[in-house]
Amino acid sequence: MSDRYLGTGHLPEAAADGLTGAVPEHLPRRLAITLWDFSWYTRAGAGEPYADLDAVCADAASLGYNTIRICAAPLLLFGGLGLDDLATGLEIEGLGPAPTGGFYGQNTRWYDTPGGYRIDLRSRLAELFDAAARHGLHLILASWEYQQSPSFARSSDWFTAIDAVPLERRYGVLADAWHRLIGWATTLGHRDRIALVELHNEVDFSILPDLRDGGEEPLRRLRSAHPDLLITAGYGKPPHLAMHRVSAALGAAQFHVYSYGVLDALQRRIDIRDEDSEGFPNAPLRALLRPDAPSPTAYGTPAPWKLQATVVTSQMIYGYDWVDPEAWDRWLYEEYGRYHEVMHREIQSRVLAIAAWARWREVPAVIGEGWVGYTPLHGTFEEGILGRALAEHGVRTAIANGIWGVVPGSNAAPHHPLWEQRDWQRAVNRLILSPAPQG
Repeated sequence: MSDRYLGTGHLPEAAADGLTGAVPEHLPRRLAITLWDFSWYTRAGAGEPYADLDAVCADAASLGYNTIRICAAPLLLFGGLGLDDLATGLEIEGLGPAPTGGFYGQNTRWYDTPGGYRIDLRSRLAELFDAAARHGLHLILASWEYQQSPSFARSSDWFTAIDAVPLERRYGVLADAWHRLIGWATTLGHRDRIALVELHNEVDFSILPDLRDGGEEPLRRLRSAHPDLLITAGYGKPPHLAMHRVSAALGAAQFHVYSYGVLDALQRRIDIRDEDSEGFPNAPLRALLRPDAPSPTAYGTPAPWKLQATVVTSQMIYGYDWVDPEAWDRWLYEEYGRYHEVMHREIQSRVLAIAAWARWREVPAVIGEGWVGYTPLHGTFEEGILGRALAEHGVRTAIANGIWGVVPGSNAAPHHPLWEQRDWQRAVNRLILSPAPQG
């Protein structure tokens, strides 16, 4: 009796060997990425994580990283927007002082910026290139300027200048700024340090139009001017069920993979991501707040222009500043069992979709952020055993499917508590950089 035909010719192929697309020969075979975003200049005061760039680069290299992903602030430094004085004397404030003491954002991630110092950002970027070269590190250059970078400045001039650029011109202005920044870095002898250039981080979650609405021509123009470099735009949540909608102009797939799952359930339950909700904070959030939490009215909000300049809401700033992190974590751990399978599956399905799209487009792929989501500074769920397991699952799936560069996790950086889990980072980075298994 013959075997039944079960359509095996239509089954999905096994993961293909090799990267999804070619990378320049001088760049590492794999990228183990630490996400320094804008924090490398907003957390650079005395005693802060990035005060000594050479020391922190050496530390990153000792943990097995070979790539740093940053906001290079191209619009501030090279945008031709009349900001030269600010670029050489940028006063960092953070979200500003809070009436209860301390500062807004003090218990959040990324916004826990006390400020109180002034920097020459152009000189500091040159210092970072130099330090990276000394320690064998490469840089992924991006911009967070239409997401939040200007909100950390004391002056609103940076935000006012970029916000005045009409929406339809923003990608063109970004491309021109990048062209000048790349030329400047080349003059300094650091062109080969550049692993990737992103027109902007998370264009789908920024104050920018759809990339297909005026962004593709500037991106193609920039790629044509620098054919030896990988140049793209970053997506925060590519449509993994409809990847054909992603722009074909991208020179690499720099996409993010967050599986919020149980975290999304909690954030929806306590209505923390919204703005101006009636009755905020609701009863579920009040149950998680510290006993000394002031009312939202008493706490107030950062200056209105700072909220305009960032994608984080005042409700999230209040909630994260005053939530009891132990109560927060307890809820996540107690509820996680209902979301375990779907969170693992979401990470896998999103990574597979990214890899398939990149292989179809014949471009290298990078997962520059992941894996759970945005939690309070002292919440430990993502750094704990369950969060680390999700991260390891994402990294293994990425490497098995030809992804070129991966983060161990978005929180694996000097300005997060996870940086102290040094053995875990070394182990994950060894996994990222180890030779891919041959099928």
